[in-house]
Amino acid sequence: MATIHLKRNEFIERVADLGTAPGSMTFKGKRPAIIDFYAQWCGPCRMLAPVLEEISDEYAGKIDVYKVDVDEEEELAAHFGIRSIPTLIFIPMNGEPQRSQGAMGKAQLKESIGKILLK
Repeated sequence: MATIHLKRNEFIERVADLGTAPGSMTFKGKRPAIIDFYAQWCGPCRMLAPVLEEISDEYAGKIDVYKVDVDEEEELAAHFGIRSIPTLIFIPMNGEPQRSQGAMGKAQLKESIGKILLK
């Protein structure tokens, strides 16, 4: 399974209805998810992309990995208060979403998945 690139309408359909308050949402996913807010021109984002592809394959059927281009989806980025990229939002099935800014190595990403998404 590869990472899934989302536009606003797909985000609303697959991931969450956006609430009126900034950062609020009602998660619709069937599995825990990671949302990567990135940009094509961002060096750390390009370094993180293949790691997320590997994670997506390794955790296929357990978690979903989504990508949102902040240049194409400014409204989504603003809704979530994205100020630096890459920003990852970890959305567990139960509990509050957590965010991480900056590129992560695979080991650190797997640790976060275990602690936040698959605990």
